[in-house]
Amino acid sequence: MTEEKFPDHTRTTRTHAGESIEDARNWPGIILAAVGIVAIALTLTAAGYGFAGWAVIGGIVGVVCLAGGIFLVWAEHRRVQKNEDRREFDDHGH
Repeated sequence: MTEEKFPDHTRTTRTHAGESIEDARNWPGIILAAVGIVAIALTLTAAGYGFAGWAVIGGIVGVVCLAGGIFLVWAEHRRVQKNEDRREFDDHGH
């Protein structure tokens, strides 16, 4: 019987497959980014109907949420990579 090694580098091309799903610390960043995308969509709708004030408020909220969500996911990814003692960039990525 062969020894099981984790992660299986012979069949996995990513550095940590499923990292964003299995790590619950990524969820706030993913949710915040999703809220940012929805806010930007609502901003475009408000601008299309002529509500300039709401469009400005929604634009600011959308950009802040989207940037904050991306930053949180990025920071958690760097934390996981540092703890696993791996390089930050993937040589075999898509």
